[in-house]
Amino acid sequence: MTLPQFRDDAYLKEAPATVEAINDLGGIILDASIFYPTGGGQPGDKGRLTWDGGTCEVVTTVKGDGDQIVLVPAESSDLPTVGTEVSQSLDWDTRYRLMRVHTALHLLSVVIPLPVTGGAITAVKGRLDFDMPDHPGEKEALAATLQELIDRDLEVTTDWITDAELEANPQMVKTMSVKPPMGSGKVRLIRIGLGDAQIDLQPCGGTHVARTSEIGKISIGKIEKKGRMNRRVNVLLMKDF
Repeated sequence: MTLPQFRDDAYLKEAPATVEAINDLGGIILDASIFYPTGGGQPGDKGRLTWDGGTCEVVTTVKGDGDQIVLVPAESSDLPTVGTEVSQSLDWDTRYRLMRVHTALHLLSVVIPLPVTGGAITAVKGRLDFDMPDHPGEKEALAATLQELIDRDLEVTTDWITDAELEANPQMVKTMSVKPPMGSGKVRLIRIGLGDAQIDLQPCGGTHVARTSEIGKISIGKIEKKGRMNRRVNVLLMKDF
């Protein structure tokens, strides 16, 4: 089992760990990981491992067997041996942009309150596909509404409920194509806004910024028709920090 440190602290850029295993494909499995594995439309993290006498570039991160998180090394990289203590370092610029885009997509699902049929995240933009037969209107109006939510500087927090509680409240699940991470007995929720200011609460295993204002300026890109009932809405980041 790998302890997913990114769930408790998405801002953890460096951390020590111990190598628990090297799999048959050369993937590195640590006892704890600040690297997020590919899932829910969010790419796996990149970065570096260093140890006494060695270094290894991590090109992506994926899910392994059970609760394992597997760091995929660059080709021809040196590999640490099992039991080695290593230092993890994220490609923070990329991760932070992914956090901003991911949180922006949660807000987009508030602006367009329709079932989500798909989605994807990159470091420069993200998109959601909606069960939306009619065009949502002018891009500029959508962007202005989304930007207004971002500029409220709402707090983004984490909560947990049981699998049974989620099954009893299916309306919390916005995605039709991706099931919430269930099976461990509890489900992670991402809440945007607190108390009377809450505007969104949905299951999600990804990484997010702590406040919506960190997303910065956005624009709405293409709105594409994808089949008879589906439309794709793209959100682009316009500002770096």
